[in-house]
Amino acid sequence: MKGLNEQMLEAHAEDDRDALIGLYAQAAGEAADIDTKCFFLTHAYVFALEAADPRTRDLRKQLVSHGREPAD
Repeated sequence: MKGLNEQMLEAHAEDDRDALIGLYAQAAGEAADIDTKCFFLTHAYVFALEAADPRTRDLRKQLVSHGREPAD
């Protein structure tokens, strides 16, 4: 089975935005510290925004809860 990093590289190579959103969100969930978590969340969020993906709202909520995105 391919590791997360390898899957991310493949998704980037194929410009698979749906996979990138999920993979970066997964990486955020597996991150060992808050800065790394928010790094991955930010990437997932940007890809979700670009794709008008429904996961955008949840990703933003997570970033807001960690003080990395301003609340409305």
